[in-house]
Amino acid sequence: MQERLAKAVSYIFHPLLMPTFGFLLLMNTGFYFALISFEAKQFILLTVFAFTFVLPLISIGLMVINSRLKLDLNKSSDRILPMLTTTIFYCIAYYYLGRMPIYPIYRVVLISSALTIAILLLVSFKWKISAHLAGIGGLVGAFMALSFRLNFNGSTLLVALILVAGLIGSSRLILEKHTPMQIYAGFFTGFAVNYLFINFI
Repeated sequence: MQERLAKAVSYIFHPLLMPTFGFLLLMNTGFYFALISFEAKQFILLTVFAFTFVLPLISIGLMVINSRLKLDLNKSSDRILPMLTTTIFYCIAYYYLGRMPIYPIYRVVLISSALTIAILLLVSFKWKISAHLAGIGGLVGAFMALSFRLNFNGSTLLVALILVAGLIGSSRLILEKHTPMQIYAGFFTGFAVNYLFINFI
């Protein structure tokens, strides 16, 4: 039962879904850039979902079919090519969003996510780091930076995200996918990149 719950948490909070979750939160919290039309929200979310989840997932599936990669990507070396293609898709999404008359913060959040994956890619040449925790750590860092920049009290949201991070970390440990150090490293990598990038760019 415990292992099933851990697997469910890992699927629900998959790293590829974090940008979509992040954009949903941006659009439905008290930040000033939440006030955009419903049609614009739909287009942005569809763009982000397609380029940061659907297309990377399809590309990983094709790699698994045509190579020796395993679907669980347990080996750090197995993650290099999927992360590279995912970074490219993120950059394409950044380009498309740049053609829309939207708040620049959306593009900043997306490119900081792409930068996080690029760093995970470099680390993966030598070591297995938790992409799950990098994803949720990125959300925590992004919303903390936005709270400071906009003088917005986002404490409730941040507490909720930190609790989710703990849930994800526990799930990865239960499934024996990572060591505690790999989990901490993933979280703080995602947090630091997104916090610093969004706070100072």
